[in-house]
Amino acid sequence: MSKFYFWLNKFLLLDVLLVFLFFIWFLVAIVAQSSGLALPMNIWQQLWMPVIQPALGIVMLGTITSGVAKRFMNNRKA
Repeated sequence: MSKFYFWLNKFLLLDVLLVFLFFIWFLVAIVAQSSGLALPMNIWQQLWMPVIQPALGIVMLGTITSGVAKRFMNNRKA
C-alpha cells in the first residue's frame, strides 16, 4: 500500500507543477495581451476546458484523498 501512496504523491507533485506552469503562462498571457499580443491568451483559453480544469480537479481530489487516507492510517495505528 505504501508504494501506491508513493506513486500517488509523485503523480500529484507533477500535476501541481503543471498547474503552476499554467498559472505562469496565464500571467505571461495577461502581460502579452496588454501589450497587444493576443495569441498566448487565446491558446490558454483553448486549453482551459480540456487540460487546465481537469488538472486543477486532480489536484483538489488528490489533496482530499491524501488527507483522508492519512487520517485513516493514523487512526489505524492508534
